[in-house]
Amino acid sequence: MHARGGHLYIQLMHAGRVSHPDNTPHHRRPVAPSEIAAGQDMFTPTGPQPMPVPRALATDEIADVVAEFRHAAAAAIAAGADGVEIHAANGYLLHQFLSPNANERTDAYGGSVENRSRFVVEVAAAVADEIGADRAGIRISPAFPLGGIDEGPRENVHAQYLDLVGRLAPLSLAYLHVHHLGDDELLRAMREAWPTAVLVVRYGRTREQIADDIDAGLADLAPLGRFALANPDVVERLRTGAALNELDPDTLYAGGARGYVDYPVLAGA
Repeated sequence: MHARGGHLYIQLMHAGRVSHPDNTPHHRRPVAPSEIAAGQDMFTPTGPQPMPVPRALATDEIADVVAEFRHAAAAAIAAGADGVEIHAANGYLLHQFLSPNANERTDAYGGSVENRSRFVVEVAAAVADEIGADRAGIRISPAFPLGGIDEGPRENVHAQYLDLVGRLAPLSLAYLHVHHLGDDELLRAMREAWPTAVLVVRYGRTREQIADDIDAGLADLAPLGRFALANPDVVERLRTGAALNELDPDTLYAGGARGYVDYPVLAGA
């Protein structure tokens, strides 16, 4: 990848309650901010199964999870990556700490907007300290309902994410990656508070809309996401105006190579 001029950021993610014991070597019970199940199914080797009620992390265990993120970041750089992206979105553990319907803690990591932000900020600070802030980005998804997440009314979402972004901003991470659901007022406020690059991805974009957020001053970069998954030669297709392959959603999380390494490339690519 480096020989061809590419760069690689490895996403660091802890699933938290969005997991199942059958997917772990020792049939471990999932952990989460609180003992609240996601209320959804998880893909397992024997098919979809309900995600169980997780075990709440003890206060003194949270530092261990922060240390695991630090270790993972160091391992990514040692493996040759250019940086890492901290996954604090899409219903996974860090997002669970941000959401009041998944986090009913009464210690320093729950109960208030500031406390719910604390774990995410500690992870980001540890990763930045370990590998350098310029090698660390973070992904968030305000109000995204995946994994049983419900962050409440719009004003609550604004309060939570403006607090979080305000606390992360002094770290000067390489970028903020926003999985955006359409609240442009919140996106603009976060953009104004963030000191470095902002990446914005939206579901349902056409190829003609990829740069809309950049043109509107809401983003510096527009991740391609599903466009890139279905088109291994997406750069050449966009450059030449060639048609794009359509993503086959039935192959997502299905196991095996189908839908990941078998999309066709342009002739001669």
